[in-house]
Amino acid sequence: MRPVDLFSIASSGVNASNQLLQTTSNNIANVNTDGYVRERTEFSNTLLAGVGQSTTERVVDVFAQNQLRRDITAVGEMQAYSQKSGIIDNLLASEANSIANGLSQFFGSVQTAADDPTNLASRAAVLGEAEGLVRRMSTVSQYMESIEEDLNLEFTSQIKEANSLIQNIGELNRTILLNRGNPQGAPNGLLNERDKAINQLAELVSVEVRTNDNGSKAVNLSTGESLVLENGGFNLFELSGGPDTDTKQLQLAFNVANDKPQASVRITEEQLGGALGGLFRFRDEVLGSAQRDIGQMAVAMADAMNTQNKLGMDLDMQLGGNIFSLPEFTALPYPSDAATPPAVDARFTAGKGTEVTDADYKIEIETVDAAGNPTSIAVTALNGDGSPKNTDINGNPVKQTGISVTAGGFTQLPGGVEVQFDSGGGYDSANEFLLQPTKTVASDLSLATSRPEDLAFAAPVRVKPGNNNLGEASAARVTVTNTRVAESAFDGSQGLATPAGAPGAAPVKVQFTAQNTFDVLDSAGNTLTSVTVTDGDYAGLLSQAGYASDYPGYDFSLSGRPAPGDSFELVYNTNGIDDNTNAIKMAELQQADLVQLSNQSTNPKRSLHDSFSTLVGRVGENSASADVSLQAAEAMKEQSENWFDSVSGVSLDEEAANLVRFQQSYAAAARILSTAQELFNTILSAAR
Repeated sequence: MRPVDLFSIASSGVNASNQLLQTTSNNIANVNTDGYVRERTEFSNTLLAGVGQSTTERVVDVFAQNQLRRDITAVGEMQAYSQKSGIIDNLLASEANSIANGLSQFFGSVQTAADDPTNLASRAAVLGEAEGLVRRMSTVSQYMESIEEDLNLEFTSQIKEANSLIQNIGELNRTILLNRGNPQGAPNGLLNERDKAINQLAELVSVEVRTNDNGSKAVNLSTGESLVLENGGFNLFELSGGPDTDTKQLQLAFNVANDKPQASVRITEEQLGGALGGLFRFRDEVLGSAQRDIGQMAVAMADAMNTQNKLGMDLDMQLGGNIFSLPEFTALPYPSDAATPPAVDARFTAGKGTEVTDADYKIEIETVDAAGNPTSIAVTALNGDGSPKNTDINGNPVKQTGISVTAGGFTQLPGGVEVQFDSGGGYDSANEFLLQPTKTVASDLSLATSRPEDLAFAAPVRVKPGNNNLGEASAARVTVTNTRVAESAFDGSQGLATPAGAPGAAPVKVQFTAQNTFDVLDSAGNTLTSVTVTDGDYAGLLSQAGYASDYPGYDFSLSGRPAPGDSFELVYNTNGIDDNTNAIKMAELQQADLVQLSNQSTNPKRSLHDSFSTLVGRVGENSASADVSLQAAEAMKEQSENWFDSVSGVSLDEEAANLVRFQQSYAAAARILSTAQELFNTILSAAR
């Protein structure tokens, strides 16, 4: 072998060892650099002697990298969901804001006041506890509204961060493509930065990554929509508001040019994953349902107390009125290309609080008259996220169609609510509206009276036995079901009368013609009907006589057996302020089933306490489950990180060993070089 050949071998060996030392030194220097991937230098063989071309590449296990990315997404989602769910869990579990305690204290004050219905101090305590209960419900509801506001700010912040990462990945793709002609390929630092940006994006949303033939990476959502294209182009997230501007919806904007999208598509949030998906999941599964459950309880409680108070007589010996004031609200129009339609007012139907559900409602105008006044509408029950409550076997929303609109008045809808359209017209058959009856109603609940005298603790009707009664029968129970003027026999001025439009003369007296038969008489003594009692059943005598609960609005039962000629007269309970009949019925509402379980009216109802306990239990279960899932996700992430680091991470022990080995190879190659130089000098000396 010629000396020059030995010189070439030695030179290539020195250069190769130097390159290996540089790679090892770079690995050691970046051991703490976030996102750095271990590099490895390899050499090709040559046809002659010496070392060929070197290639420095990153050491990456694609399978470990993909698994790590999936686990990063899972941890991001569960962290966001767990943290936010814990806030609601702590709120509902707090003794200071406990609605359950507020209910117990309120109904306890009613029971205390029932012991002495004329005691103004006890009556004032009832109103004080009522105000405290309203304040608790309002505090919880308003706090949830503030959480929703903060949540929207987080949506905006994370969308901005995600879009920044998407643009960065696209720009890195373009830069990497420009370096395709470089003999060394794209700088590894660019590849590391791109992978780091993809991992950061995976923390926000679930993504799938595909490496293209040209070295670029295409990034898609797990739902299939493209975020970063092969050529470096990209699509961006954007937030939009539906009818409720506080309920943000996620969209993906396509063909972005000059910061303006040419088209957009709705993204399904429940499949989004990552921190963004966790926030949307929290909003739809925990926050939205909790807001509506609190509102549903508030309406059921307030309406039940109002209804019962209206069935009694207050301390001024007048028929009772409302204790609580339920707010009215306005339907929200769906965005459309048509002109903004006139407003649609809505309110809760008095006396139907037990029919109120946690559903939102979509109202679609089906037909209008020539002036643009709606004549028929369709209603669909919705979940808080806008999805239908009920679907048919084909997955289509179940809606109630053909509901006739009451011209100039309120039209009753399912679920204990009613709406009123502007009588000026201007509606269109394409108009759609969103009703959210229970979302924020607890924040606006208030007391309708501050007078203890307005609490109607007494029954407005009493039974007056005839002076000449000989039987052992006595009035056992008086039932009042309706005291409203024009719908009952109450005229509103301490009396029983026959209002205009009533089904018949008001029954005010029952007179027995035999032990098992009686006549029903009006105030003029006219016989309205004759009744035969079956098997000595003296319960609900007016009901047995064929009267309904709406008219005359009262009934009574007897205990014991009457004698022929015995009579029982129904009179207004004038001066009966010591009576606590209606106060006892108010106290019994604490255990009554008032809260609708679902949007199906045939399903069983729950008490107020059961409803709140169910809410607290459900939120607590969601929070606990999220904590367990987060711990599991973090454990999986730690395993995948260890797997990835075992391949792509820098090991100081390994690099230190390489450093010694490459130093030795460098020294050996240098020794060959010096030997070649000595041989060359010897040849030159011999030739002189």
